[in-house]
Amino acid sequence: MKLINWVQFTWDLTALPSAFAELPEHYQISPATADDEKELRRVVTASFALDPEWNTTMKEVMQTVEAWVEDTLQRDANGCLVLRHGARIIGGSVLSLNAEATNHLSPGPCVLMEYRNRGFGTHLLARSLSALREHGLTRAVAIAKENSPVTKFLYTKFDGVASGQDATPLLVA
Repeated sequence: MKLINWVQFTWDLTALPSAFAELPEHYQISPATADDEKELRRVVTASFALDPEWNTTMKEVMQTVEAWVEDTLQRDANGCLVLRHGARIIGGSVLSLNAEATNHLSPGPCVLMEYRNRGFGTHLLARSLSALREHGLTRAVAIAKENSPVTKFLYTKFDGVASGQDATPLLVA
């Protein structure tokens, strides 16, 4: 079994700004609807499957990610956000609205490869953290693979604080 080193990030949602930068024209982030479920799952799967960061552990990673998505969709339909370019879903975020969860972004912002490096991950993270605050959470926690782009460039935004590392077999749901 391959071990992956994880970094845990924490955000103080009470200190989160109330307003964020606007998305470019023709893009919007909204709560997922029941009709979005299939496409949201496809986008999450594609964002992992096409990311070379996960190649060596893809099968196990996808089993865990799919379990996270399934759990959230069964418990709380309000726990999913979708990023649209017109009518097309190009990104999404699956949230755990349980204040006691050990991972509130499970998985966190996922954006299709052809739309990456345009700030959409930042927009999804901002809206995800804001949605958690709107559901009464004062603190959010997420885990990310050590030395991944998410760890280096995304989760440090909005005063995300890295707090420890752990070597865990694959993903622990």
